[in-house]
Amino acid sequence: MRTELRGTPTSISLPNPNLLQNPQGSLPGALRGCLGSLDGACIEKLLLHCAGALESNDVTLAQQVMWVLNNVASPNGDPNQRLTSWFLRALIARASSLCPTAMPFAATGLARARPMTVTELAGYVDLTPWHRFGFSASNGVILKAVQDRPKVHVLDFGITHCMQWPTLIDALAKRPEGPPSLRITVPSARPPVPPSLNISIEEVGIRLAKFAKFRDVPFEFHVIKPNSAHSDDSIDTALRFRQELASGQLDPSSLGLRDDETLVVNCQSWLRYLPEESGGTTRDPSSRDGFLGFIHGLGPRIVTVTDEDSDLDSSSLTSRIMACFNYLWILFDALETFLPKEGPQKTEYEADIGQKIENIIGFEGDRRIERSESGARFMQRMRRARFQSIQFDEETVKEVKLLLDEHASGWGMKKEEDMLVLTWKGHSSVFTTAWVPDGFDE
Repeated sequence: MRTELRGTPTSISLPNPNLLQNPQGSLPGALRGCLGSLDGACIEKLLLHCAGALESNDVTLAQQVMWVLNNVASPNGDPNQRLTSWFLRALIARASSLCPTAMPFAATGLARARPMTVTELAGYVDLTPWHRFGFSASNGVILKAVQDRPKVHVLDFGITHCMQWPTLIDALAKRPEGPPSLRITVPSARPPVPPSLNISIEEVGIRLAKFAKFRDVPFEFHVIKPNSAHSDDSIDTALRFRQELASGQLDPSSLGLRDDETLVVNCQSWLRYLPEESGGTTRDPSSRDGFLGFIHGLGPRIVTVTDEDSDLDSSSLTSRIMACFNYLWILFDALETFLPKEGPQKTEYEADIGQKIENIIGFEGDRRIERSESGARFMQRMRRARFQSIQFDEETVKEVKLLLDEHASGWGMKKEEDMLVLTWKGHSSVFTTAWVPDGFDE
């Protein structure tokens, strides 16, 4: 669906504009009243109408509502209009798969933008505190947990290609007692989501090693490879990610654990891509609770988890659309405050958000991999998995606040239980937490 290249700003072209050629006279009066409206509440009403029509297989009503949405949406309008443009694409794709005869466009899945260079990725991560918030808070609690420890092993599960670790390496180099030896282990399996990088994870490790050497931090980098006998390149990328993760990448024997190392587990935007269990089993380490059980069994010194603070995993399309619209508005509104309306950087960032919307709205089953849950629900899940939360110390909170001062004034932070929550104009966006296994002994 998404074909534009990075650095080439383009308007959003709808996949099947013929769907929207519906005479205004055939619309229900309630929908006609929303023509041309820029009001967010009206857009929510339209989205609800469309979701209800699709859930009840009423293709005619769905077409009518999408015609109205097309009159409201604009890829170059205000945040609500731009966000609606991506919802419209996702709804058309879903409707096309529901009734391919009436809607000849066939959804082709998630297209990928040109992979970024390391420099572009750094700029992408620095654009908002969306990722850096979790990096800063997690690094602070990790530093405290490994104080005076001579050897540290980090298991890193994330989607930002190890962008978190240069800052930690630099902080470890400044320890009064001297730096520890640091070993980072990552799985080669990765969810098929932005951002993508134009070098391999092994090359990332080589660059980290060079930086660690420059900072006089002893360093090792290890990539866990999947069992090739179980990897199938012909299947859907989302299914292949889960298949590779389950085929030996989450096996204690593949991690090279050493008794003299302090183990740290770091999860950044990772758990939402793991499915719930099927058949009630928690033994599969590639499932959400199975993964947490696997981590618990490793006996880590500290576990850090950062993810998006929104419930986008409902089986109801209506519930998902409402939660998704109100949540992803945050990023569209934030980008509006400091980027040119038609600049390439804004176009690229919003297109990546659009890819998320297409997955949440356009797909079901195993192909719908965007399944985030709120921080409150996640806290309950972690406690069921026999973890106990720990508070972030004052120094870490201070560092996070300094980070937020570098960004637009709308960004803030609040504390909920032992969570730190990134906010935009008071709306929760990202949560970060720290955990130890129940019964952890200092």
